[in-house]
Amino acid sequence: MFHFQGCRSKRNLLSGTWALNDVSFENNTGNFKAVLFNDVEDICLEGSEWFFRDNNSTGRYTIAPSTLCNGGDRYIRWSVVERAENYTSQLQFKFIDERNKDISGGLGYRLNIETLTENMMVLKSNVQVDGQPVTVVYNFTKK
Repeated sequence: MFHFQGCRSKRNLLSGTWALNDVSFENNTGNFKAVLFNDVEDICLEGSEWFFRDNNSTGRYTIAPSTLCNGGDRYIRWSVVERAENYTSQLQFKFIDERNKDISGGLGYRLNIETLTENMMVLKSNVQVDGQPVTVVYNFTKK
């Protein structure tokens, strides 16, 4: 019997602090870099900390400063989008300021929730790199 996990339980599992350990690429070969979320290169997201607050759907991710990376907090409003039963649920988010005001101009991001447990999460998003489709894979562990 197939048990469909509801939106509420996914939100509860997502809630809390996560470490983004690894960003990798599928469906393409070669060495390339990508600017993700119109923000930073993939290397800057590795090691970033993500926090999801369940009760008001806000959160942030924090980039460590370095010579390559513009460090600091990025504030987000997030939700879990349930799709038809045989499709992957999605995490969607858009950027807000520290007072929770929308600064995204309506632009948002959706990532497929491939795996979500109490301890680990794998998100995937499809992007274009040099006109070619590439799947970006984000591997998280719960802190």
